[in-house]
Amino acid sequence: MATAGPPGPGATHLATKVELTISCENLMDMDVFSKSDPLCAVYINSSGSHWYEFGRTEMILNCLNPKFAKKFVIDYYFEMVQKLKFCVYDIDNNTYDLSDDDFLGELECTLGQIVSNRQMTRPLLLRNKRPAGRGTITISAEEITDNRVANMEVSSRKLDKKYLWWSDPFLEFFKLTETGWQLAHRTEVVYNNLNPTWRPFRVSLRSLCGGDVEKPIKVDCYDHRVNGSHAHIGTFKASLAEMQVGTHICPAEFECISPKKLKKANYKNSGVICIKQCQVLKEFTFLDYIMGGCQINFTIGIDFTGSNGDPNTPQSLHHISPEGYNEYLSAIWAVGSIIQDYDSNKMFPVFGFGAQIPPSYQVSHQFPINFNPSNPFCAGIEGVVHAYQKCLPQLKFWGPTNFSPIINHVACFARQALYQRVASQYFVLLIITDGVITDMDQTRAAIVEASRLPMSIIIVGVGGADFSAMEFLDSDDKLLQSPFGDVAARDIVQFVPFRDFQGSSVALAQSVLAELPDQLALFFNSHNLKPPLMPSAPELPQCLPSVMDLSCRRQNYKVKHHY
Repeated sequence: MATAGPPGPGATHLATKVELTISCENLMDMDVFSKSDPLCAVYINSSGSHWYEFGRTEMILNCLNPKFAKKFVIDYYFEMVQKLKFCVYDIDNNTYDLSDDDFLGELECTLGQIVSNRQMTRPLLLRNKRPAGRGTITISAEEITDNRVANMEVSSRKLDKKYLWWSDPFLEFFKLTETGWQLAHRTEVVYNNLNPTWRPFRVSLRSLCGGDVEKPIKVDCYDHRVNGSHAHIGTFKASLAEMQVGTHICPAEFECISPKKLKKANYKNSGVICIKQCQVLKEFTFLDYIMGGCQINFTIGIDFTGSNGDPNTPQSLHHISPEGYNEYLSAIWAVGSIIQDYDSNKMFPVFGFGAQIPPSYQVSHQFPINFNPSNPFCAGIEGVVHAYQKCLPQLKFWGPTNFSPIINHVACFARQALYQRVASQYFVLLIITDGVITDMDQTRAAIVEASRLPMSIIIVGVGGADFSAMEFLDSDDKLLQSPFGDVAARDIVQFVPFRDFQGSSVALAQSVLAELPDQLALFFNSHNLKPPLMPSAPELPQCLPSVMDLSCRRQNYKVKHHY
């Protein structure tokens, strides 16, 4: 089984391993007295221009419909465009060089396209891009991982007092490894309580016990100290299987033992830890949802405020260079080229804000850049670029810079999707802007509300402005709060300044998309929403249809929104 590692030093370390299986049908018969003897060679393009061979299947004698046994395992990075090429040859000799073997056709695609379809069948093409007879190639993708998690509810009673008449207890769970105990999970601190109940938590079985429910887990109980010198209350060891017997009515109970007190004659324990629930479930991953039919709906918001400058002058951030680029277009290409693999229609609504628009030239903070309110969709990233270039001369850049209208607009559709109680749609809003937000309070409130919906927000800051407000919205350290005190359910905003990635669209895409897979999976798992088409289903279509087709989208825009 062939495996591929990280594509380069700039790639994220958070990769998912995907196993590819290859088969073909109706290959051309190149032999006179027998059938073709096919082999498939897999190539990877990680540099933009150079293809290198990753591996080969076995050769199958006399077969026009081969099902190759050899698997290919590739590290899958959502935030990267990973180009693959599958070349099929009729092997005529025993040499390693394939150039003297008959070429039966090839398929060039991205790994994202494969995993989004789960099983993809495409025609084989000759090098002149003509069909290779009736030959087709089918590539199936399967994620390799243990996706089980333990949902746990834990309490304790009669813990030892460590300070006067109280303790501030917390727990630490450890996995046994070859090198010793490894921390798997730490609970929050419950202050001034000898009979605490900790918040329910979820931890992967890989982290907790390496997937082995009979393997011992160590649980330490501490009294929290601000200076970090936490006082050890006690410890116990038990397997996950032993913890699973507990219920809310009859918890699994374990004595919390302090080694220092074992010598005392009347010592029994330092309290009792109660496992009220330890439920092992499968936690679905990003790939589970994508392969199971979840569609990513991609919306783009573009800042046309006056601070960008006159697009007719080279100093403007909207000025298109002779090569056809500016920072706005570069951001659209970098992010959109990856996202479009996960939307079968590849029809993207694109809105502008902060400009006076024809024919009345009233200021608008949410207008389709194709000026068609009933159908704001652009066909693919190329369509987005074309609509952007066409609308520029018709706008009068104005202001202010308001984010909340477009966030609330996308949130409306995300809310409708959530009502269906199926993990069929997730919404991603890309906002490209140059300036300081002028409706910060409304934007904070909109983001907090959107955090409870199947939605993520990507903000790319262009130019040299002060983006401290954007970094505040990207609340990695703590959850964002609205002006009214409401706390976000999760972190859904990712902000990056374009100036940090000049000349590297790949690095930009990696940075802005790195958090999206976890955001999607966390949302659907927390709402107990399974993929619409389970991977274990006996039969799945080779190309999963979009859950919301274009006509439905258009109708929703007509009914729900008035421009």
